[in-house]
Amino acid sequence: MNSSTLKKRLTTSAMIASIAAEGQPTESAPFGHALVELARQRQDIVGLTADLSKYTDLHLFADAFPERFFQMGMAEQLLMSAAAGMAREGFTPFVTTYAVFASRRAYDFICMAIAEENLNVKIACALPGLTTGYGPSHQATDDVAIFRGMPNLTIIDPCDSREISQVVPAIAEHQGPVYMRLLRGKVPLVLDKYDYCYQHGKAQRLRAGKHAVIISSGIMTMRALEAAEQLESRGIEVGVVHSPVIKPLDEATILREAGEAVSAQRLVITAENHSITGGLGEAIAATLLRHGVAPRFRQIALPDAFLAAGALPTLHDRYGISTQAMVTQISAWLEHGV
Repeated sequence: MNSSTLKKRLTTSAMIASIAAEGQPTESAPFGHALVELARQRQDIVGLTADLSKYTDLHLFADAFPERFFQMGMAEQLLMSAAAGMAREGFTPFVTTYAVFASRRAYDFICMAIAEENLNVKIACALPGLTTGYGPSHQATDDVAIFRGMPNLTIIDPCDSREISQVVPAIAEHQGPVYMRLLRGKVPLVLDKYDYCYQHGKAQRLRAGKHAVIISSGIMTMRALEAAEQLESRGIEVGVVHSPVIKPLDEATILREAGEAVSAQRLVITAENHSITGGLGEAIAATLLRHGVAPRFRQIALPDAFLAAGALPTLHDRYGISTQAMVTQISAWLEHGV
């Protein structure tokens, strides 16, 4: 076995868990740093986790404010109930765990203890969608679908480190419960190139395109921008609209973008790091249908299935959410006029 073959195999190791492309700028633990800065300004901010502070970047908060940090152990239902109690006493709890644990194990406690009472609890959950290679036990490919039906709950899917840093103080100001899909560790920095500033509840156009427009959230906005750049070199112009808030959806912006696409005969594509069932794509499709807007419409999303374990680059290619997979799929749609 030669050295180049060995290197290629190692770079698809099952231990790889970074979503950053080679050479892409990153920032370390943007959530943790932003929460520490916020807590310096606000005494009501407290942090709670279920034995995952190190893996959700909450350890930075714990180090800075040990008296305001609560380690609840592997007990997600207790975690959510304790956060509800603290919110009732006037605190603003930031709760962290993995997205699968919040959405599957603690759903009823979030619903009845937090959402029904419209309490001021902010739930930030790592490993959303396909951001880990450790199989269905850790891959939250259905979390948005699970939470979209819960009244009062705002759902946010940030794109990069810059947006996470801006979302933290914004959701602290928002009155009511929030579920945020959290990117942890070394998080790519992308949106600085587009002079982007998070506006709570708003979708924003990042680039225009005459052939198609991608409406995306989370890491798929990152991939959409990369795909648009590659397609531009082929003479294909693709616009990108970032919709970080999935619920409540910014219907006005979505309808305007889709309406312009109908007039210009552009393809509308939704892209999400989530199952094709019940996420951003279906939320947008339902909005368009209710308002009688009917563009050519396609979805890029994960399949409605339990996904394999493995290295993220391999899995992203297999399940169609890598940059190259998006380029191939969009090119085929436009070539065949679908």
